[in-house]
Amino acid sequence: MLAVALVDRVGSGLWAATSVLYFTYVAHLGVAEVGTLVAAAGIVGIAGAPAGGILADRLPVVHVLAALQLLRTVGAVGLLLTHDYTLLLACSAVGGFGDRASSVLTKLYASRIAGPERVRYQAVHRTVANAGWAVGGLGAAAALSAGTTTVYTGLLLGDALSFVAAALITLRCAEASAPARTVTSDSGPVPAALPTNPWRDRTYLAYVVSETVLFLDDAVFRVGLPLWAIRATDAPHGLVPLLLVLNSVLVVALQVPLARFGATTARARALLLPLGAVLAASGVAMAASAAHGAVPATVFLTLAATGFTLAEMLHATVSWELSIALAPDTAQGAYLGVHGLAQATQRAVGPLAVTAAIATGPLGWTAFGTLIAATCAAQHRLVRTRLAAPAPRPEAVPATRI
Repeated sequence: MLAVALVDRVGSGLWAATSVLYFTYVAHLGVAEVGTLVAAAGIVGIAGAPAGGILADRLPVVHVLAALQLLRTVGAVGLLLTHDYTLLLACSAVGGFGDRASSVLTKLYASRIAGPERVRYQAVHRTVANAGWAVGGLGAAAALSAGTTTVYTGLLLGDALSFVAAALITLRCAEASAPARTVTSDSGPVPAALPTNPWRDRTYLAYVVSETVLFLDDAVFRVGLPLWAIRATDAPHGLVPLLLVLNSVLVVALQVPLARFGATTARARALLLPLGAVLAASGVAMAASAAHGAVPATVFLTLAATGFTLAEMLHATVSWELSIALAPDTAQGAYLGVHGLAQATQRAVGPLAVTAAIATGPLGWTAFGTLIAATCAAQHRLVRTRLAAPAPRPEAVPATRI
């Protein structure tokens, strides 16, 4: 699965670092059209998250994952073959469904294999994945130096081929049976009794709503930062892929060390408060990048990218641990599928939120960071009661190989 993450992210890094530039300068789409295109993938991805969770409770996870990788291939090839806006929307939707569903299944597979060591596994997984992003981003930056539009065809083709390779590697992985859900603690796993229907679990649903806001950092790197840098600052355009590479390099270097601060459920919850402070400061840095001159714009954009990257790493650890710790063993797939709605919904509304911040100007970015920081504080309070009431659960079922 680590090999899958590496191959997948190398391909995605080739395309993600340049997709907004492609749609702007080759497909000649406006800001609203680019935001709508990315949002379309997110809207359909909303259905992909719970669908993936339901399938995971009924079918072998590795087989479903391989099928979803091939579905993502179809979406990527479709983008390569047309510039018609309607067809671009359809292809983005197909890719968005496969992306969100595969994300839920990847997380579920990891939690079943790693058990109480899931936070460390998540950190290693993200490190490998972001190493792939860095390699892909550097490749994209090198390709852009050619100064021609034909390089985009090669970048998107590389993305599509990476999904095919990921599907083939996935089929070589062992299947894992569902283990019992545990809340991790300093003294070891602590079982907990919870409802088994996520749609009737008000606490979990409220948690998912708050997660939708916290996942907005993803939209910053996918849409907000590139468009803001190009349209509202004096920074050179070549800085955009380099900032995305910086994001990946920092995650590779720091994700595993930072994971120890959220190694238990209680520690993960405690990280929400410093996470809010980092997000607020990052929004201010984005606002300050509108200052005249290439040098101050570059400096503040770099500070903002660094801050949002740190927030991304902290939230990844917190979200991974809390989403599993708050879910029961009898409905892991269903619960993680509902949690996947947070990121999927963010994929839909996130581009609209960051484009609104761009349209509002520096004040919009300050408000953006403040809103997410306030949500961190609200989530910190929300999960307190649930995590403080453990009760006995069955022992874990070991992984099996097919």
